[in-house]
Amino acid sequence: MASAYSNDLRRKFLEAYQRGEGSLETLAGRFGVSLGWAEKIWRRLRESGKMERPAGGKRGPASKVTPEIQEQLKDWVKQQPDLTLEELRGRLKQQLRLRISVSRLWMVLRELDLRLKKSHSMPPSKTLQRANSGVAYGGQRRAKSIRTG
Repeated sequence: MASAYSNDLRRKFLEAYQRGEGSLETLAGRFGVSLGWAEKIWRRLRESGKMERPAGGKRGPASKVTPEIQEQLKDWVKQQPDLTLEELRGRLKQQLRLRISVSRLWMVLRELDLRLKKSHSMPPSKTLQRANSGVAYGGQRRAKSIRTG
């Protein structure tokens, strides 16, 4: 994907055009930019009076997780740090009428720098996993074959 031209290039181009060093078409060739880009930045300079590229806006739809909801999440996690994501989703749905996916909820908690207490739903495995231990399935060693011949 192509990147935007720098503000320095915009400024140099527009200053050269204002000094009368050539037409937009001539300067576009000299600076190695398209005529369409040259016309666009000249139009923006006339409209706004600024040579710099305008700041980009936030893309995408506005988040349903408002600052008030964020505060509520903080309170819930502070009061009960061992809540699961599903329990938080249930509270959001029941009390605040907000439907949210587990992955989005997890991202919101990370943005708020909230950590849920780790609670495992299953006990750890009783069998130990050892790499290169020579132990085959069932915890028994393989018998060595003896060739007779």
